[in-house]
Amino acid sequence: MAEENKANKLPRHAMPEQAAKVRARNFEEVPFGYSKETAMLEAGRCLRCSKPKCVEGCPVNVKIPEFVGLIADGDFIGAAHKLKETNALPAVCGRVCPQESQCESKCVLGKKGEPVAIGRLERFAADYERSQGRVELPQILPATGKKVAVIGGGPSGLTVAGDLIKLGHQVTIFEALHKTGGVLVYGIPEFRLPKAIVQAEVDYLKALGVEIIESYVIGQIETVDELLDRFDACFVGTGAGLPVFMKLEGENLNGVYSANEYLTRSNLMKAYLFPEYDTPIVKGKKVATFGGGNVAMDSSRTALRLGAEKSYIIYRRSLDEMPARAEEVHHAQEEGVEFLLLANPQRLIGNDKGWLTGVECVRMELGEPDESGRRRPQPVAGSEFVVEVDTVVVAIGNGPNPLVPSTTPDLKT
Repeated sequence: MAEENKANKLPRHAMPEQAAKVRARNFEEVPFGYSKETAMLEAGRCLRCSKPKCVEGCPVNVKIPEFVGLIADGDFIGAAHKLKETNALPAVCGRVCPQESQCESKCVLGKKGEPVAIGRLERFAADYERSQGRVELPQILPATGKKVAVIGGGPSGLTVAGDLIKLGHQVTIFEALHKTGGVLVYGIPEFRLPKAIVQAEVDYLKALGVEIIESYVIGQIETVDELLDRFDACFVGTGAGLPVFMKLEGENLNGVYSANEYLTRSNLMKAYLFPEYDTPIVKGKKVATFGGGNVAMDSSRTALRLGAEKSYIIYRRSLDEMPARAEEVHHAQEEGVEFLLLANPQRLIGNDKGWLTGVECVRMELGEPDESGRRRPQPVAGSEFVVEVDTVVVAIGNGPNPLVPSTTPDLKT
């Protein structure tokens, strides 16, 4: 108990980061990461519990007290190797996993103070190993003779491939796009997850022996049933790439984008560097993003970096119900994104040339909780108002990619 009280009195260490006004106009990563000294201090807060709840909160059961303890002892390479025993993508997970609702939410220190910064320490260990050129390959079990096709090179596909290759299976990833990584490369912006980090993790899997075939669309070039003629098993990890719209009047106006298209143009196709890269992108002066999740934060912050004078988040609930990570909301607010809360888009307004000029919204109030546990928003009669915008990004969620299910009649989903 005395040790717990002592640890509780030690503050959680923040990561240094770019100043808000500077980073809002560039695509470089926002946080700089821990120094060796800061990482050891933060790791020293860990109680190394005998029955660690944090491990239970991790989807892949990373041995958190063990890798954190190694950092506290100054064995940074050992910490990275310990991480990779159960997680093939620590540099990615350390940056974008929602630790606050997973491992860190279970940390004992969080009951009376702030939990150990597990994600920041994971990022530190992975980055240190890579920067020192000391990435080591784990032991691979003897070959089983089994061949597995992984459909989709996104986070789930990469994770499965990393686990299966270590078990001795022959693994081939089929990726539809020209770059492996899925949402890690087309969805999450450079300022939150540098693409060099993703490529390093992909290269690690290749070094383990994973074969990756890009620009290969399963469901068109080949079906799942045809794959099963030459593979023993298939893992389908095609992601949620189908945009969802609100079916509003005016959604076909020029200037209205799904978040998928908007972010893919900027991230995967490097449109923010146009004309150095060939993909153009709209650079709206007044941009509204519909939604309150991480994708909405990414879109609204991207708009600022593309030169927007005004970037709005329009969300029908309050800040307390917003599903985005608190860190992403905080960064967006710091950078100048304006939050129009308890407001819901009703229709999109355009001019006689077919270009978007505004969005009509209605004020909302919160009623009783719905099935998600969040209070249900209800429209306030007569409260309509118009926001002048030239670009709208719809970031209210995505559906599963329909291509594989539509070409695999016996697939149960």
